[in-house]
Parts: sequence; C-alpha cells; structure tokens
Amino acid sequence: MKKAISLSLAAMLLLSSCAAEPAQTTEQTQPAADDTTTTPAAVIEETPEVETDFDKYVSNTFMSTGNNMFIEAADGVTYRAYLPAEEYGTFEYKFYFSNTVDSTYDKGELAYVGRDGGSYKIEAAYIADGGSGPDAQIKNRTPVTFGGSTEKNVTPNETYWSDPVEFTLSEGSYIVWEWKITGTEIPCTNMSYLTSATADFGSGTFETCDTIPLPQLIGCNREVKYKLAAIGDSITQGCQTDFMEYQFWAAKISEKLGTDCGFWNVGLGWSRSSDAAHCGDWVERIKDYDTVIVAFGTNDIISGPYGAEDGNTAPEIDGYIRTVTKELAEAGCEVIIFSAPPQSYGTEQESTRNELNTLLEITAQEYGGMYFDFGGLLGGDDDPAQAKYGAHPNGEGGDVVSDAFVEEYKEYFAAKCK
Repeated sequence: MKKAISLSLAAMLLLSSCAAEPAQTTEQTQPAADDTTTTPAAVIEETPEVETDFDKYVSNTFMSTGNNMFIEAADGVTYRAYLPAEEYGTFEYKFYFSNTVDSTYDKGELAYVGRDGGSYKIEAAYIADGGSGPDAQIKNRTPVTFGGSTEKNVTPNETYWSDPVEFTLSEGSYIVWEWKITGTEIPCTNMSYLTSATADFGSGTFETCDTIPLPQLIGCNREVKYKLAAIGDSITQGCQTDFMEYQFWAAKISEKLGTDCGFWNVGLGWSRSSDAAHCGDWVERIKDYDTVIVAFGTNDIISGPYGAEDGNTAPEIDGYIRTVTKELAEAGCEVIIFSAPPQSYGTEQESTRNELNTLLEITAQEYGGMYFDFGGLLGGDDDPAQAKYGAHPNGEGGDVVSDAFVEEYKEYFAAKCK
C-alpha cells in the first residue's frame, strides 16, 4: 500500500494540472501539451493512509476491461465473458464500474474520451467458474449484488461498486462474468477477439459479441506484495494476438511476475495519450497501484487526439505523457515509460517516433521515473523502423518484451517483495 503524499502550496502552483473532462460535443478541447522541462522541487509531507477499495481489491485478471466502445441500446441482453485468472482459490471479490467512455475508438464517431454513459438497469449479475473454457460446463454460479439487491438502476456517468462476494475458482479455470442489462448508451469493451465474449439477445442462445460491457475491475481481496498497472493502447491491450492464447506482452509479464504481483492491464484499443491526459476515471482508478507502465505513441502519431485531422508532433505527445506521468507521480506511483514501438512508418512518421523516444527518456528522468526501450526490442534486425513481430506484437514479440522487462527490473521487484 502506498503512502498518500501532499505537496506544498507553492510547489503545487508550479505544477500543471490535468485537463478537465471534455465537453460532449463533436469538437472537444484537448488538454494542452505540457512543455515543462524541469520538475520543481516539492516539499513532501506524509499524511495518514486511508484505505480504499482499490487498495483492498486488486485485479485478478490481466485482460483489459475498460470502456473504449459504446452500445446504443440493450433490451434484456445477457452478456458473458471468460477472463483468465491471475490466482485461484477462495477469495472475496468486489467489482468496480464506470459509466463513462475512457478513450477514443477509431475516429471517435461513436466512442470518444469522456463521452457520457446513459441510463441502464442491471437485472442480474453473476460470477462463475468457467472451467477450461467455453466448451466446459459452467459451475459455482454466484450472484453479485448491489446494495443488497440483485438489481441496480445505473445513472449517467455513475461510478459504483458491487457488494463483496465470496467466490471459489478452481485451479486452471476461467472467471466467467455474466449479467443481464436493459438500457441505452452503455459504455463497453471491444475485446478484439482476445477471449470468449458472447451475448444472448433473448433467444436463449449465446452468440459471439465481441463488444461487451464489463466491470472495469475484477477486484479480488488477495495478498500481493506489489501492484503493477499498465495503461496504453491496443498494443498494451493485446489486440491481434491469438484467440484465448494470451500471448501479448502484458499477459506474459503478469505470468512471469507470478502471484506476488497484482497486475492490472487497462490498455485500450485505439486510445491516445491525449485521452489519458484528460485524467478522467481511466487514470484515476490506477492511482492506488505501486507502479504504472505508461505505453503510448502509435495512435498519437497516426491519428492525433479526438477531433484532429492529423497526428500529433513528438513534443505534443511528450506533453500529454508528461501530464499523465505527473498525475501518477503526485499520487505516489512509480512510473515506467515505454518508448513508442516501430510501425514500419514512412519517413516523416518514423522521424516523429524517434524524436518522441528521445523526449520520453528525458521525461522519465525529470519526473523520477524509469524508461524502458520497448520499441528497441521490436525493430527489425537490419532496420529498427520495421515492426519485426507485427504492428501488434505477436506471441514471440510478447516473450521478447516480457523477458527483457523482467530481467531489467528483477532487482526492482525483488526489493518490493522483501
């Protein structure tokens, strides 16, 4: 558990703050890039620790379940997802939800950072033991309640927790989340066919539904020695790796660090650092983690912020990442900034990537963080600009990155385990 910190008023006045939530229009004001080049000295005063549910309940899956998409309407639809577990056994679980879109999807025609959620009703919710996968029989179906009720009416932009529930997951089994919802404008996760996600639209038969509303945290009251989160885009989420194989680098890091580490992947496909720099609930909910990986760059270079016609410059992207890094550091998190990976860009975009990575290394140093040359591990043998393992690194790329990460930070994490 981290200790809360407070900064002296004079230091706080020198630090730029995160942008307010954007107005819900087709043209949103973007947070200004932070061009600060030095970190002002701060007088740090320890304040009493206040335990929150985010302290007590850590993620028990490395699958990302944030909101990067939108369901316009659901009429008594039952959604079901299979989520790989980090630890098995009997634990108390509690689930966190945010009725707001965390990040921008594609060009933002439907889902964009900070878009309001609508009103919906939870008619029933369950956690269950999914055995070896969708072909196995579901067992130990356990009701999840909200304020003592099996039903809940959710209001626009509401954040809420379920009641705690004791649940036993047998060794090697999937966590199954299942709930029935009626309502409109429901934020959800595009799973990118990473795991089994299905829905029963009223026929009694479940069919593939890769865009699915889920809890943002599969919270589990289990003993861990440190908590590590990763925020980023589709490369963090793990998109375009093999179905139910979990070969992406974040999953591999979680596996290799073992159950001592509570790993929470909050990466979202299509997201930009400018989305994170709004410092909405997406960033807020990972502030109780000891260490946070910040891994952006690709969508910033290609698309730029929501509403833009072109990609960002390197200083603009660095400014957004500075905003996120500062926000996390002020909350007491240690930050590891990943360099932007190669994408077989043209000359201009590759120049932006190289400039960005030079700036990010400086940013990490100035904010007391760490810099991991993620991009350097993924380039071609003869041409570092080429994406050797694919634009979304495949299983081999996931192993290369996770092995290098665990090797580089083994002493860092070993010290946290003492």
